[in-house]
Amino acid sequence: MPDAPSVRARQRFRAAYDADPAGLWAAPGRVNLIGEHTDYNDGYVLPFALPHTTVAAAAPHEGDGWTVVSDDGSPVHFGAAEAAEPGAVPGWAGYVAGVVWALRDAGFDPPPARLALGSDVPVGAGLSSSAALESSVLTALVDLGGLDLPVDRRPAVAQRAENAYVGVPCGIMDQSASVRSRAGHALFLDCRTLDVEHIPFDVARDGLAVLVVDSNAPHKLVDGEYANRRSTCEAAAAALGLTALRDVTDLDAALAALDDDVTRRRVRHVVTENQRVLDTVELLRGGRVREIGPLLTASHASMRDDFAITVPEVDTAVETALTAGAYGARMTGGGFGGCVIALVDADAAETVADAVRRAFADRGFAAPDHFVATPGPGATRLE
Repeated sequence: MPDAPSVRARQRFRAAYDADPAGLWAAPGRVNLIGEHTDYNDGYVLPFALPHTTVAAAAPHEGDGWTVVSDDGSPVHFGAAEAAEPGAVPGWAGYVAGVVWALRDAGFDPPPARLALGSDVPVGAGLSSSAALESSVLTALVDLGGLDLPVDRRPAVAQRAENAYVGVPCGIMDQSASVRSRAGHALFLDCRTLDVEHIPFDVARDGLAVLVVDSNAPHKLVDGEYANRRSTCEAAAAALGLTALRDVTDLDAALAALDDDVTRRRVRHVVTENQRVLDTVELLRGGRVREIGPLLTASHASMRDDFAITVPEVDTAVETALTAGAYGARMTGGGFGGCVIALVDADAAETVADAVRRAFADRGFAAPDHFVATPGPGATRLE
């Protein structure tokens, strides 16, 4: 069966430009198995790519600038001037302009192009729809222009598009997962060195599944909360005389050196979360998949109590999943809404999802969505 985002991207390209695209390029959203708000602290993360993708249908053209069309069917055009000024292109098209800007800022000459996008990555769910958009467009422009940009450098370019052009202070995890993931594996990323290791994560082999529950609670990162957490962490590292919180070696001593309780709790989350990532990786290397469950649950408690980024919907989803038999559960993503993941027996996934649905109904929350996530590949040319 044809991939729906690919079909939509191709159809939109033909409708907008009365021509066929030169090719289709796909990049996935991601689920972060564990390691939240550690990436911008030079720490460790363990995401994997979703089968959900954003597809860019694209072709070079002789005119000036770049034109892109997406869900609303209205093409957005921007020229070299807009691509040279961060923030000049607003809305979703700003992510496309940001990629052009970041490529030029890195010394590359992306070709003028026409693009059309199709996606099935849920927006606002904490599954990195923005990184999927950036990575698909970046991969398309690199190929169309024959740009000599190695795969391991591409996440930093996409991240710079989001940080400097769009103005979202995300870390490098999302773009790394979208570009560098491998099917059947989680991506163990050292966010300081950018070294990666592909960790086998074939849960189906062990009769398990990763259930993703979209809480459908509002998920907003540009409203200052994410930036506030990041600035607090950076200030704490500076107060401790460290480059980043990744460098804390004695947590008790670090906490004692800080005089603000909120800052202490933020630091405790980052330091303990880094260790949970390392512990999870070690268990997965040994094939002990079920045993990562308590680490997932501890991660959620830390995000709730120390980092204060959960909301009642995701707390309810986690608590209900655990009661219904999940080995572990946690919120995934930047917080303040979005998704929960639960490690469950494969034949119990629908039972757990139904328990969460009933719990949401009992509390008057909007009905959640759910799906089972299978680790997929990173950005690639489809044709």
